[in-house]
Amino acid sequence: MTETELRALMARAVREAREVCPLAPSITNTVTQNFVANAQLAVGGSAAMVYLPDEGECVAEAGGAVYINLGTLMPVYEETVPRTARALAAAHKPWVLDPVGVGIGSLRTHLIEAVRDCKPAIVRGNASEIIAVAKLWGLDEASPAEGDAEGPRGVDTTDAVDAAEAAARAIARFTGGAVAVSGPIDLVTDGCTTARLEGGSPLMTRITGSGCSLGGVATVYAAVTDPFVAALAATAAYNVAGAAAEHAVAAEAAPLAAGTGSFQVAFLDELSRLSPEAVAEAPLSLSPADEA
Repeated sequence: MTETELRALMARAVREAREVCPLAPSITNTVTQNFVANAQLAVGGSAAMVYLPDEGECVAEAGGAVYINLGTLMPVYEETVPRTARALAAAHKPWVLDPVGVGIGSLRTHLIEAVRDCKPAIVRGNASEIIAVAKLWGLDEASPAEGDAEGPRGVDTTDAVDAAEAAARAIARFTGGAVAVSGPIDLVTDGCTTARLEGGSPLMTRITGSGCSLGGVATVYAAVTDPFVAALAATAAYNVAGAAAEHAVAAEAAPLAAGTGSFQVAFLDELSRLSPEAVAEAPLSLSPADEA
C-alpha cells in the first residue's frame, strides 16, 4: 500500500467515525474515564464505561470495538478483563489493549498474560510497556537484551521509542494487528510497515489521560477500519490536535495565564473540530519493517 493510499484510508476512517457514531465501550482507568469518554465523543464515537464481567461480555457483543485499559485495577477486573477478551475473540470483534503500568503487581501481569491468545487488534503503550508485553507474551527475541531495557517506572517509560521497535513489530506480527508506541516521535507498526509520526505538544505529558484517551480514540477508529489505519489515524489526530491546542493556549496565555487545565479543554475542542483532511495530512514517514 502506498503512502497516498494509506492517507486516504485515514481520512476515510475519520469521516466514517463521525457518520456512523460507532459504540466503543471501555473498561478503563478510573482516573481518566471522563477524558476517555469525551475524547471518543469528540471524534464521533459513542462511549460507555463498564466494570462488571457480564457487562463486559455484553458490550463485546454490542460494541463495534472495545477498549481495555489496565490502569487503576479493581479486584473485579480479575474476572472482567479475561471474560471480556474471550467474548471479543469469540465474536471476532476488534479490541484495543493499553497495558498501563505492566510490571506493577501480580494482577496486572496475570491479566496481560491471560489475554495473550485473545489477540487485541491494537496494543497501545509507551516504549517500556510495549517491551514488557513482548517479554510476557514470550516474544523475548524481539526485546532488548537483559539489562538493555530499564522497564516501566510506574506508568512512565524509561525507554526510548526506538528501543521498542522490534518488540512492537513482533507483537503486531503475533496478533495480526497493529502496535502504537507513544513518545516524542510516535511509532505505529503492523509488523510489515512501520510509521513514525511527529507533532503533538509537550503539554500532553502534563495532563492525566492523554495516553488513555488515545487508546479510546483508536478504539473508535478500530470499529470502522483495519487496526493499522485506526492506530495511525488516532495517533495523527492526537498530534494535530495537540499542536493546535498548544497554539490556542499560547495565544490566550498573556491575558488569562492559561496553563495545563486550559490545554486539556483546548485539546478536546481541537479534537472535535478535526477534519479528515487534517488527519490525513499529518506528518508521518513510512518504512518497510526490514528497513526500519
